[in-house]
Amino acid sequence: MTSDQPGNYEPKDSSKASPLSRWLSGWRGARGEVDLNCDMGEGMDNPALPADRDELIMPFISSANIACGFHAGDEKTIWKTIELAVKNKVTVGAHVSFFDKENFGRSEMDLTADEIYELVEQLLIIFKEIADSFDIKINHVKPHGALYNMSARDATIAKAIAEAVKDFDSNLILFGLSGSHSINEAKATGLKTASEVFADRTYQDDGSLTSRSQSNALIEEADKAVQQVLQMIKKGTVTSVSGKEISIVTETICIHGDGKNAVEFAKRINESLNQNGVLISSPPGKAHSL
Repeated sequence: MTSDQPGNYEPKDSSKASPLSRWLSGWRGARGEVDLNCDMGEGMDNPALPADRDELIMPFISSANIACGFHAGDEKTIWKTIELAVKNKVTVGAHVSFFDKENFGRSEMDLTADEIYELVEQLLIIFKEIADSFDIKINHVKPHGALYNMSARDATIAKAIAEAVKDFDSNLILFGLSGSHSINEAKATGLKTASEVFADRTYQDDGSLTSRSQSNALIEEADKAVQQVLQMIKKGTVTSVSGKEISIVTETICIHGDGKNAVEFAKRINESLNQNGVLISSPPGKAHSL
């Protein structure tokens, strides 16, 4: 897996920059910006998760990745989640996945590049139809679960996703794992990208996420999540499970909405970013405030 160089944390004068160029430049610091995103619309039809979880998280984030019905949710939950996002002035994106509700989209599937292209295209069509009912634009696309991880390590899969997104709407932003094929292939197609890091996941030495099959894959303490986020923003690094400090690019920070401490994580991370002078802003530069 290749790695981009971390952005300069030194503050820069933003007065002459447009919102788009300012956000895409990746500048950090006392007047820096970062997106705070959450995977949503996944628990409304799951009795194991509180029905109001998305509603409780939404005020603290700037971008919502909304399940499109293949790994979780359906047209009704898409509608409800977009409605919540609009109410909270949160930008919306399509959270595309394999058709795998049984395993929550976390089981790998052997599909051709053409099949992956068609899968992404189909989900975007479904999602856009509902988004159009609210007269809002889809801001971004983020793969989910196994599709996300496979795209990160496989250039062919990453390219198929990127091409499907670009052909559907070249103005969309693709969210992908920082330093991975997902970002590199999307950039190669001419798409705008947001390099994603995770508040609630641990990392391997190569910059990949620790497999969920491992006992140390998840961060479940809010203090540790906040500490990891601040390190990512201030230093442009993350410490792997082996103790190695690795370079990453932090443009959007993910909190998993299905995590048992998701509400607390969202609130604590939002508070910490504000206390450290970092503006929570969805790409490209739409400021979010409570």
